[in-house]
Amino acid sequence: MRKWILTGLVMILVVATILAGCSKDTEGTASDDPITIALSPWPGWFFWYLVEEKGFFEKHDVEVKLEWFPVYSDSLQALATGRVDANSQTLSDTIAPLSKDIKLKAVLVNDNSNGGDAIVSTQDIASIADMKGKTVATELGTVDHLLLLTALEQNGMSERDIKYVNMTVNDAGPAFISGKVDVAVLWEPFQTIAVNEGKGKVLFSSKDTPGLIPDLLVFREEVVKDRAADVQKIVDAWFDALDYYAENEQEAIELMAKHAETTPEDFKTGLDSVSIFTVEDNVEAFTDMDSFESLIHTGELTAEFLKKLDMIDEIPNIEQLLEPKFVNEAAKR
Repeated sequence: MRKWILTGLVMILVVATILAGCSKDTEGTASDDPITIALSPWPGWFFWYLVEEKGFFEKHDVEVKLEWFPVYSDSLQALATGRVDANSQTLSDTIAPLSKDIKLKAVLVNDNSNGGDAIVSTQDIASIADMKGKTVATELGTVDHLLLLTALEQNGMSERDIKYVNMTVNDAGPAFISGKVDVAVLWEPFQTIAVNEGKGKVLFSSKDTPGLIPDLLVFREEVVKDRAADVQKIVDAWFDALDYYAENEQEAIELMAKHAETTPEDFKTGLDSVSIFTVEDNVEAFTDMDSFESLIHTGELTAEFLKKLDMIDEIPNIEQLLEPKFVNEAAKR
């Protein structure tokens, strides 16, 4: 059933992408049009608002329009269908389109989840093994679904051992808080809210799977080819914002917390659950190494895992997804 749903969804995206491409070929795209970047609720991605509001896009003379998607999976579809030029998304969620020959390029690592994705349970569940027969909610095919399956596999279990409920993170959190499910797999800020308001606890998190969940800026390949100078400016603006954050942390946290509609204290808690990548971290991540710090290595392992679960039909060439020239150029400056 899972294979049918996911394959069907990806095929819909493939057709939509072809149609979007035909439309753009007909209409033409002006080089001075704003570049649209999608983002969703995740601590590391709120830095895009810091880039925007502190004028770093303007500093680098590039016009960017940020598009907010409260539901993360909607942003994935928006990129695949050409509704936006770029999206903030995980490596694992970029592999399925790549396997279906949807042309995407990852140009920047925003961060790596380090506890920001977690399995949140009621207090009476003491271990992953205790989840057997329990109701567990997360969204089918997303990175948190992958985290759940990884935790189950590491404990000699599978999805057959639980009562799986397919819910978006926006619905899974409230369902846990109201007692409708025993366990929810959530990312920040939904994770902290569920723990605080639902009297839950973190049972397993991305701290237990270091390197599994890199968060990226991913462009449609045609944008990278046609507007490389603008992509470079966006990458440079991002690193300027990180420098600003290092020198003005409290002000930056208050600004991002406002967009996250939470308190600065709770936003800082969420931000502490991710490792923000410096330009040096980025250069290392785009290098082929036999470690989780390498996107190639992590991508290949993730693709093998997805294939074993019938989420993709074949393992794609991860190197085709990566475009390191922008972070390499930023590192020279």
